[in-house]
This record gives sequence, C-alpha cells and structure tokens, in this order.
Amino acid sequence: MNTSPCQSRSHHTRRSLLRGAGIAGISWLTPLADLLAVETEKAPKGKPARSVILLWLGGAASQLDTFDPHPTTKIGGGVKTIPTAIKGVEFASGLEQTASVMQDVSLIRSMVSKEGDHERAFYNIKTGYRPDPTLIHPSIGAIVCHELPEAKIEIPTHVSILPNQWPARGGFFGAKYDAFQMYDPKFPVPDVKARVDDKRMDRRMEGLSVVEQAFAQGRSPNLDQDKTLHQVSMQRARSMMTSDQLKAFNVSDVPAQELAAYGETPFGRGCLAAVRLIQAGVRCVEVTLTGWDTHANNLEGQAAQVKILDAAYASLIRDLKKLGLLESTIVVCGGEFGRTPKINNVGGRDHWPHAFSMLVAGGGFAGGRVIGATDPQGEKKEPENPVFVEDLHATIQDLLGIDHTKEIMTPIGRPMALSKGEVVAALKV
Repeated sequence: MNTSPCQSRSHHTRRSLLRGAGIAGISWLTPLADLLAVETEKAPKGKPARSVILLWLGGAASQLDTFDPHPTTKIGGGVKTIPTAIKGVEFASGLEQTASVMQDVSLIRSMVSKEGDHERAFYNIKTGYRPDPTLIHPSIGAIVCHELPEAKIEIPTHVSILPNQWPARGGFFGAKYDAFQMYDPKFPVPDVKARVDDKRMDRRMEGLSVVEQAFAQGRSPNLDQDKTLHQVSMQRARSMMTSDQLKAFNVSDVPAQELAAYGETPFGRGCLAAVRLIQAGVRCVEVTLTGWDTHANNLEGQAAQVKILDAAYASLIRDLKKLGLLESTIVVCGGEFGRTPKINNVGGRDHWPHAFSMLVAGGGFAGGRVIGATDPQGEKKEPENPVFVEDLHATIQDLLGIDHTKEIMTPIGRPMALSKGEVVAALKV
C-alpha cells in the first residue's frame, strides 16, 4: 500500500471550486467536497499535470474493432463504423459516446511494442521497460508518486481498481510505492474498520507498542525500519482507517442517474471512483477492464467490451472537464498490444504488438489529433509515424514536469533512467 505524502501547491475553497468548475449536474461533488480533507486544485494553463488515470484494456483490445477500423477491406472483419468529433476519423460502431468527446482526446494509431506475451507486454506498457531478470522497474504510478510526493492526504496516492494478475509495482523504489489494490467500488474498501471499539483498539495498540519496544532493544532502528517498514506501514494504515477521505473510494452515495452514465458495471464504477480519487488528491489511479483477449469470436467479443468501455470512458472525460480537472489530469486508455489484421480459423484475432491504438487526453496532451496510421490491407507491419511504448512514458513524464532522463541509483548500484524514450512533441498542446 502506498500512502506516500504529496505536497499540494494551492487550494481553492469548496465554494470557489464549485463555482469556477462549472459543474452543474454533478451532484455527488458537494457531499464529497465536505468529506475530503484535501481539495484538488485546478492547474493553471501551461503548468505541468499533477495526476494520471490509466485505463487498461486487459487482454488487448483489437485496434481494428475499436479505434482504427478498416471496413470493407479484407482485414475489416465485418466491423461497422461511425464518425467522430475529429473530421474524417471513424471509430467502430458502439463507441458513439467516445467518438463525441474526441475534440479533447488524441488518438495514437501507431503504438509499437516489442512484447507479444501478455505478462511481458503488461510489464512493458506499465513501466516503459521490457522485463529484466536483474531488477523490477517502477510502474507509471510509482514514478509519479516518487517524483511528485503528496503531503496532505491520508489515503494511498497510487491506486489500482479491478487489478489483474500483474498489478502496478513500486519496483526499485520499494514496496511502499506499489499500487493499493481494490475491487468494485460499489462496496467499501475491505479491512479498514476496526473490529473493536476505540478504547479497546487503543489498549491493543499500547500492548503492541510494549512488544515492539522490547524487540527494538539492541537493534538499529534505522536498519530495522528500512528492512520491514513496519512502523511506517502501521502509522499509514491507522491514518487511513480513521480518515474521512476513504469516502472517495466508495460510489454508493452517487445518485443513480449519474452513476448510470458510467454504465452499471464494475469498470464504470471504477472510472467514477477514479474521478473522485483524483479530486481527493490521489496522484495515479489505474482501472482495468479485462476480457479483450478474443482469439475466437472476435467481432462479438470486442463489441461486448466496447459497450462497457464507451459510457465509462466518455463520462470520465466529460466529468473531469466539467470539474476543471482535465487540464491537470492525464488520461491514458489502451491495452498491452493490439490484435492481428488476419482473422484466424475460429473467427478470432491473435496478438499483434507491431501497431495498435491508444487514447491520450488531458494534462497537456492535445485534443482532436491523430498520430500515425496502419496499412488498411494489413500487409505492412510497420505503421506510419511509430510511437514506441517508451516514448509514451517519456511524454507522460514530461507533461508532469518530471525529467524523464533522470537517473536513479537502483539497490544493486546500477543507474537507471526513468525512461529511455523520446518525448513525442506532436502529442503536446
């Protein structure tokens, strides 16, 4: 669990935030603002972003059935298309709401990875590095929390909602930067309420303190703390258990109509919770939508996932914009790789890391742009204007005001840059 502190730059009053953001219709904001000890500031234009939301399409969405369709071609697969807010750009049918917000989003159609295995590719997309047996690299969220610490927040600043089997790790920054994992925000965060009354809990803590003092005698306090982080973890857990900021995790108080806009799904609720957590001051939230690994019945499988994604993604972008938080929040949406132009013998598409699509928005990313293109006949692997995974990482860090070339000395004494990629200037405002 990461509850590493973060330093807030400026604050608005609740009233000025409500008035300035122009958020009529988002009624869940008012009770949330009353509950949170930290009020998220709007970043002035031209200032670095302060937070990140990562929407992972686990299993790998098909670019040809979502954001880069080629209808009426031999690789089209029967997909139907719709226009988007970007003139001349089409999406697959089912993404109508996402298509309508594309003036605030850039589409990368030329993402390139060198990893075609799910586990290795997830590691690559989350860290910007390929797996290395000598060390574990930190994920995007871990880097953000390490480089942009937050002070006035009592809940974890790195959160993973609906994580799959490859959660975001702190890597060589340490376990305290691992993502705090939770599942459907329809339910309260588990294991954060004491099972006894306050007085009895205090007595238990006093007893534990006696045991710890006895254990610490004759040992180096710094050495033991560095090894186990026991005291630090206990203090953070206790702060979190008693914090009103825990309310940001739970969407049960959101009016049904506003919750329905995100879709009555765990992923939809996860996206709504992500907005609330960013508003509370959390640095990085990732939400995972699994089920895209369509080696068979690709058209039907992708369409089912598109239906879940469309409402949740568009609502997230709209609400961040209404709240005045889109300028300070980077939103990335995509999978670990794409899917093959060729349809296999059981109507599926297989793994394709050579050219796939991702959506990027907010935090200094330009809106209404399309970067790269793929071969509509599926004969060329290489896309036009390729954007490598490490380049996306470098660009995200740059927009956050983080020097992506900065070298960190790892525990094994090896200097490691935060990113080995290059900033993609064409994606920036």
